[in-house]
Amino acid sequence: MSLERVTARTADGPMTVHVAVPDARDKRAAVVVVQEAFGVNAHVKDVCARFAAEGYVALAPEIFHRQGDGVEVPYTDVPRAMQELGRLSNATLERDLSAALDVARARDDVDRDRVGLVGFCVGGFAAFLGACRLDPAATVAFYGGGIVRPRPNMALEPLLPEVANIRAPILCLFGAEDQGIPPADVEAIRAGLDTLDVAHEVIVYPGAPHAFFNELRQAYRPEAAAAAWHRTVRWLRTHVA
Repeated sequence: MSLERVTARTADGPMTVHVAVPDARDKRAAVVVVQEAFGVNAHVKDVCARFAAEGYVALAPEIFHRQGDGVEVPYTDVPRAMQELGRLSNATLERDLSAALDVARARDDVDRDRVGLVGFCVGGFAAFLGACRLDPAATVAFYGGGIVRPRPNMALEPLLPEVANIRAPILCLFGAEDQGIPPADVEAIRAGLDTLDVAHEVIVYPGAPHAFFNELRQAYRPEAAAAAWHRTVRWLRTHVA
């Protein structure tokens, strides 16, 4: 595996994209990996490396690029993370994801028809947005908050009214003990997806809080994380290949 930093052009300026590339350089599938509220940090880069080990070109765009290059927020500084989230909008996320998908599809080692989208936390919201507004081959959204109802002090707007626009398979993963995403919201997402004529699943992991997949946070739950990773890889193998 090798690591790269490339630049995507957006309407709001350049955006760094971190890329993990498998050793084999034949054309292959790719996945755009969207960060949590803490930036493209060690955890996100490790997730990209794990996807590369599975044979995918993995690309993580810095969606905080409007505040500078390489913006990372310590896990202990939640107020700053909320401040960064407050600067995001549905429109800026759409532009950034579109640019990242374009970067993936322009690569010589990527089959442009096989580019998926995976996101965590605000990245889960972003992945769901990408499924509604863009054209990933398939999507996996980990514990995306704000999909059903507005979140205080944030410009991000609920996405459930756009669910009918989803045209590709989507997998949504949640923790049963997530204090920011109540069960009623999960069920509303499930009901919305059930109206679609596309492959979809909504999985809830018992005993798992928000961010249960992140091994660097106290919320980490190894069993749920392992099960979610297995399901994610299987979803991509089935729908992106």
